[in-house]
Amino acid sequence: MSVPLRRRLLPSRRRAVATAVTAVLAGGAFAGLLSTTGTPRTPSAHTAPEAKGPGAGTTRAGTADPGADPGAGAGAGPRTDGKAAASVVQIVAHPDDDLFFMNPDVSQSLRSGNPLAAVYLTAGESDGVNARPRDAAVTAPDKAGYAEARQNGIRAAYAEMATGSRTSPWDRTAVPTAGGGSAELDTLRAKPQVKLVWLQLREAGSINGYRPHSLSGLWHGRIAALESQRSAGTPVGADFSYTKEQVVATVAGLLDRFRPTFVRMQDPTPGTYPKTGRLRDHQDHLYGARFAQAALARYARTPGHPHVGVQNYLGYPTSALPHTLDPETAGAKLKTLETYAWLDGVHDCGTVAGCGDLKVAARPGGRGWTQTVRYARGTSTSWVQRDEDGGLYAFSVLDGRLAVWRSPSGGGAWRGPALLPGSGLDSGVTSAVLPDGRIAVYGTRTLLTGVSGPGAAGYRRQVVATTQTEPGGSFGPWRSLGTPERDDESGTSDISAPAVTVDDEGLATVLLRDSRHRLTAREQHADGGWGPWTALGGTDVYGDPVAATDAAGRGYVFASTPRTVLAWARPVAGGPLTGPVRTGLPATTLALSASAEPDGEGVRLWFRKPSSGDLRSVDFSGPDPVSPVTDLPGGVAGFGPVSGGDGLLAVRSRTGFLAMAPHGRPGARPVWTQEPFLFSGAPDAGAEGVAAIGLDGRLHWTPARG
Repeated sequence: MSVPLRRRLLPSRRRAVATAVTAVLAGGAFAGLLSTTGTPRTPSAHTAPEAKGPGAGTTRAGTADPGADPGAGAGAGPRTDGKAAASVVQIVAHPDDDLFFMNPDVSQSLRSGNPLAAVYLTAGESDGVNARPRDAAVTAPDKAGYAEARQNGIRAAYAEMATGSRTSPWDRTAVPTAGGGSAELDTLRAKPQVKLVWLQLREAGSINGYRPHSLSGLWHGRIAALESQRSAGTPVGADFSYTKEQVVATVAGLLDRFRPTFVRMQDPTPGTYPKTGRLRDHQDHLYGARFAQAALARYARTPGHPHVGVQNYLGYPTSALPHTLDPETAGAKLKTLETYAWLDGVHDCGTVAGCGDLKVAARPGGRGWTQTVRYARGTSTSWVQRDEDGGLYAFSVLDGRLAVWRSPSGGGAWRGPALLPGSGLDSGVTSAVLPDGRIAVYGTRTLLTGVSGPGAAGYRRQVVATTQTEPGGSFGPWRSLGTPERDDESGTSDISAPAVTVDDEGLATVLLRDSRHRLTAREQHADGGWGPWTALGGTDVYGDPVAATDAAGRGYVFASTPRTVLAWARPVAGGPLTGPVRTGLPATTLALSASAEPDGEGVRLWFRKPSSGDLRSVDFSGPDPVSPVTDLPGGVAGFGPVSGGDGLLAVRSRTGFLAMAPHGRPGARPVWTQEPFLFSGAPDAGAEGVAAIGLDGRLHWTPARG
């Protein structure tokens, strides 16, 4: 139904008068999305009450709306002990991809004591030479032996991270897979919740070269099946091969075995170099991630499993980007890689193959990889919004669907998640309040075709949006806004998560980075239709753009390059965006956030200083900064976006925990408090409190303190 616009701009939750919520109250209904059944239960002040599995004697989500989750599933319920019932699965192409590109997240999960299973798709056998470059010419190739040495290095690294001793023993067994083969399953004896799974498929052996016997060749239908490469000493007793369908079935079967609430995986869309067309990342990284996506899509259709969140990690492209980790964290990450690389040469693993990866020993820091961790999308701090009645909505992605939580006005308990129809949604959504009071949510989704049959598998990513049919009502069907990419092959569908600005007529401009690293936009017309995707200029743009609207209705857009920040602005409400303007700001870690100044015109841009994690901010009332860069002393290091506004800051700390602090005058030292749980994406801070999505798939809510 159409709703007449009221020609007024509702206050966002970051511009509203701050009313401290000092308690979370039990009860409340999820208007338009959920009804409640069962007995209400009062939660902790630090976790939101959510749907719990049937038979638990606590509140459970109902299905008043077709988009509501019909059966919340195991692990979706409230907790009152402050502990997260998280279970993590990591899926990577090669042994060491997790250590280079996912740490310190890996070590933080291990320290949490929650279950973690790392899945390695290929054997990582390379040329079979386990030697430093200076010794490679005199070392005989042994692919099975090199694969075993890399396994030994991974076992040592995980044992050291989990127990403090790299020689802590493992139990190694062979298990059947859903694809008809066998995999090696290693369990850390001292901490059996830590497991490693080796699928031992053949690797490509080349970053970009034509290698039909590889995950890439299997994905594109160049081969009917991909052979195994068993490591020396593996308990898997026979060779095997997998079709494309069998690889998907195998990974989906492992997800069903471990039942994760959170999955870490590599980037399925790392892009190409425009001048050469060559991949920016290793082909095994890309196609391994696409097989993981296909398996997750299949697993999402399996009834009764816990809700699953997903995070993608950037790989090789991090080399050219500013470092994100502080020296202490980078040093710990390097130490783990040195253990994997068998840098000290002590033969304590008990096999002749070697106790680590000597190729890595020549450069254990990689190409700057141990100084950085970077998420591919999923960094928006604009996923919580206030409706016209003063209630709050929160949005995330679980099971590839939009998850919606609702808290009524007056500080009522959060209810949810309700999972809306429509699958394939990628992590990282943003939201906006329209002038008539409705809320719109924007994201991207992945379209997969032909994965289960012979021939090439299709792949496409596109921008999508959904809007409430009326203020406070249910959300309408997803609408595709397409993509600025002409095809997948030319740029691997490498688009960022979207940002959005909305003018006082309710017309949206959706912005994203394309695979050529430009800012592109699509504008909504007065008749509700959309214009074409248009390049707005700017070069060398990385990460996700961010947008904000100030108290006067003027829109701002910011995007990072490796050296500075570019800005676009709408100086007059309803006018066009102008830019890009080189702001002259110093390099950032690329993750930006912006919030309206609560007491005046303009917006404040938040970011971090490279190689330290220290917090910085600067004011804008146009496309140029109007204040010097402000450093916030006494930071908590960490990485990722800074969520700020209405006197409250929220960040990921060095420990991985949520850190919060009130902030006032520029330069004042924040007083930080930490909430001891691990979360995904970015926190969202507003006047009422801070929201974060835990690795347990739950919305964690910390009220503002009066």
